Amino acid sequence: MNRRFKVAVLAAAMASVFGGCSRVDFPSSAHADQTPAAATATATPVARAVPDFSALVEKEGAAVVNITVERATPAADSPQRGPQIPFPPFGQFPFGPQGPQGPQGPQGMPQTAQGSGFIIKPDGHILTNAHVVGNGGDVTVRLTDKREFKAKVLGVDPRSDVALIKIEAKDLPVVQIGNPDKAKVGEWVAAIGSPFGFENSISAGIVSAKGRALPDESYVSFIQTDVAVNPGNSGGPLFNLNGEVIGINSMIYSRTGGYMGVSFAIPIDVAMDVANQLQTHGKVTRGKMGVQIQELSQELAKSFGMPDAKGALVASVEPGSPADKAGFKSGDVIVEFEGKPVTASRDLPRMVGMTKPGTEARGKIDRQGEEKTLTVAVGEMQNEKTANAGRSQAAPETGKLGLAVQDLTSEQKEQLEVKGGVVVGGAVQGPAAKAGIQEGDVVLAVNGEMVQSAKQFKQLVDKAPQGKPLALLIQRGENRIYVPVTVG
Repeated sequence: MNRRFKVAVLAAAMASVFGGCSRVDFPSSAHADQTPAAATATATPVARAVPDFSALVEKEGAAVVNITVERATPAADSPQRGPQIPFPPFGQFPFGPQGPQGPQGPQGMPQTAQGSGFIIKPDGHILTNAHVVGNGGDVTVRLTDKREFKAKVLGVDPRSDVALIKIEAKDLPVVQIGNPDKAKVGEWVAAIGSPFGFENSISAGIVSAKGRALPDESYVSFIQTDVAVNPGNSGGPLFNLNGEVIGINSMIYSRTGGYMGVSFAIPIDVAMDVANQLQTHGKVTRGKMGVQIQELSQELAKSFGMPDAKGALVASVEPGSPADKAGFKSGDVIVEFEGKPVTASRDLPRMVGMTKPGTEARGKIDRQGEEKTLTVAVGEMQNEKTANAGRSQAAPETGKLGLAVQDLTSEQKEQLEVKGGVVVGGAVQGPAAKAGIQEGDVVLAVNGEMVQSAKQFKQLVDKAPQGKPLALLIQRGENRIYVPVTVG
């Protein structure tokens, strides 16, 4: 690093610290001898004003609380010593009752968990994460004025990682609730909480992405930020520059257990809906259509004759479900639900889940290039049974797709609750292997036409034009999914 660059960096840092809103321009040697007027005409600003969050902290900080949970944990359930991180690596955090934990002793010794929360009603209703308070124990809430209260857990929803607790107090400061839909990628946001137990700490950054879908979670469309979120920040609010809460800080992506530049917040509209249901009914109900959906790729969109890849592709419809009764079919692409566009498959579960069971909802679909509107009586989500197909010895012929298939047995059809289909044998090569089709997969349909036998499947493939993708409806274990395979 040369001396000029060191000085320039130092000047930028000093301007940021002492001037706050100062702009720093770095002159290059090519323009060093220009007149001030010429330099002004050609200079390009490389730094902009950094927002001042002091007013936000002063106004909203008092509504953010520190939460401590003490519980006894048997020694067999956890290590003898050592803190555990409340934000496990991406893909391992199950939105369950895992919370931030402090040092642990032998069986019967108290285990301390810390997190954050924020007051949404003057009478002491507080929002936080389910994984902070959802594992039982004594919950203590500490306000910024040092008052402490024992809290009652009114309800926990592990699926959304939202919990509602209450303390006996009145005339408490409350946060302002914002609209996360209006948040823009790139805008400044700030988190207030108790990282590592340091109460009422603020960290700032920007919205990195919206509508972020995470593994094993279909009912929350997360706000991704680069705000520093660490153990103890769980359950704290994410503010916009207007001082409004747009999310609850819930988890991070990490390979080390600590913050690595990517954090996720639950949109506040989702959290408030959960809180209202917990307060009113003590539980959360979610709407259900009874469809299994997948992302619509460009290749699949072409095979269905669609101009773009927007919407949620229906891979299967549960027999007797609300969607089945409404007339939805496998291969339909849901492009709109209750007047709101379905841009990607991840949008639909949240839309349906937030719809009250019993509601007559309208869904617009694209069916082989024709738009239709279907009305579905939304049901209530519950655990569903699934079936598995066993593997079978298939014929050696692989055909144009590189697949060896065989008719399903009567037992397999009964188990899968299907009338037809063919099972893929061990020989998977060529276009099929490239597309990811595996031994044991069951092919149920080709371009929307149901497969009744191995002979018919071969005929459908043989008449497909060279170089054009075929949409194969595949049953793999408990899931159904469309796979585009280009005829070789």
